[in-house]
Amino acid sequence: TGDSELPLLAVDMRGVPRSFRVNNQDEELAKLIVNAPWVNVVVVDDDLDSVFAPLVDAFDVVIGDGTASEAAVDVTNTDSCLEELAAAITASPLASVALAQLLRVSHDLPIGQALHAESLTYAMLQTSERFQTWLAGRDNNTHFDPEEHAVALDLAGSLLTITLQRPARRNALNVAMRDQLCQALELVDLDRSIDGALLVGAGSNFCAGGDLDEFGSTPSPAAGHHVRMVRSLPTLMHRVANRVRVHVHGACVGAGIELPAFANSIIAHPDATFRLPEIAFGLVPGAGGTVSVTRRCGRHRTAWLALTGTTIDAEHALRWQLIDRIDASVS
Repeated sequence: TGDSELPLLAVDMRGVPRSFRVNNQDEELAKLIVNAPWVNVVVVDDDLDSVFAPLVDAFDVVIGDGTASEAAVDVTNTDSCLEELAAAITASPLASVALAQLLRVSHDLPIGQALHAESLTYAMLQTSERFQTWLAGRDNNTHFDPEEHAVALDLAGSLLTITLQRPARRNALNVAMRDQLCQALELVDLDRSIDGALLVGAGSNFCAGGDLDEFGSTPSPAAGHHVRMVRSLPTLMHRVANRVRVHVHGACVGAGIELPAFANSIIAHPDATFRLPEIAFGLVPGAGGTVSVTRRCGRHRTAWLALTGTTIDAEHALRWQLIDRIDASVS
């Protein structure tokens, strides 16, 4: 079904027989789906013949009705899930379509190119009416403190513990934290006397994402893109991925999961929760999430997480391989 006013196409393929194939034109249909200027959603079940797998893969979101598909979001109520997607896309249509298009092209790009594409998409959406409306309606308490000690370092032998140190702000990522975290990761990258690093968060939450007080504070979207390329936390996290372990707990929102997802090892406390909220602001994930999360749980599930802004718990994240282990001793 489709709505001319809503950039969403939903197709129900549950129980479609193998004989439904039209002259073996699945490849051409897949190309049409991938190039469509709207979000494509397909509903499948375990009765769907595997011959349709390449066609299903072309969609942006795969909803599973009792399916074990590795790409699918398995739900108990398909109609409610579609309504949730439609509501989110209605609220932020440009960001939703931009996210779908970005994930289609970037999921198999080299990391650097994929991060570049994400940053350009993010910059473009900063000029959108949706983001500007959100920006105008927020409480602007922007206060830059270049001397703030936002990251603490502790070297014990050859292990460097890096602690996000803004517990009163739920460790929200601001400019000071970004710069200090970049310095810490550069140290891990360059100093071979450091065998590895452990990234943790102080207080009751690992990281509540980007500091909303600083959203839109760069002189221009172009300047923001330049800063993201020059001071790229995602690039550094990827570079030291095999030398950094991340322990997460409490809220892991936006950058609070996008950055850890680059690491080879994420251990979560059972109370950890995960969410990608940026679409609601009229943006796409901008801390590398369209690259890192996609490479952990696939582009279809990443699209669903980002489009709906749904919060998932640690058990759910483990099933989707967004984290590697759950351990109650992590704090």
